[in-house]
Amino acid sequence: MASFTSHLSENQIAWIQQQPMYFVATAPLQADGHINLSPKGLDSFRVLDEKTVAYLDITGSGNETSAHIHENGRVTFMWCSFGEKPKIFRIYGKGEIVLPETERWQQLISHFDELPGARQIIVNHISKTQTSCGFGVPVMEFKHNRDTLTDWASNQGKVGIQEYQQKKNVQSLDGLPTPLGIID
Repeated sequence: MASFTSHLSENQIAWIQQQPMYFVATAPLQADGHINLSPKGLDSFRVLDEKTVAYLDITGSGNETSAHIHENGRVTFMWCSFGEKPKIFRIYGKGEIVLPETERWQQLISHFDELPGARQIIVNHISKTQTSCGFGVPVMEFKHNRDTLTDWASNQGKVGIQEYQQKKNVQSLDGLPTPLGIID
């Protein structure tokens, strides 16, 4: 049976911090737009307080999460226990995109280890949490994080990452703009 809260408990925070992987889901407002669901890892997630969580987003092949949050603010994070004790946990809320070289970035970046290719911080201002059974999730063993993305970003260098972001990360699959593509 699912249970809901409006904030994170100490037990939920402790459980989240033990999980090596999570998922981020967003969707555009248009009915035929592409729903996005992205797996995340690399020790990129932080609990800021009982009503606020965030992750350090690394440059990748797309930027759907950012475009959707910019358009409508909706974002959901989800974890699955792959251990012996089953559990699924979701955090629903309003997203905030924080770009480098802003005052808000300076406030938040100290919560994270520096990762090559960091392009933004995605914040979730929690409106609801949900715990459910996870009985159908397989039991699996975590071996290690992959270095492929951080190695790629390190090899690109700062200028190479910025050029890549301007080619690949300024709009969604549906043509929605991301904050990386919006010039003030």
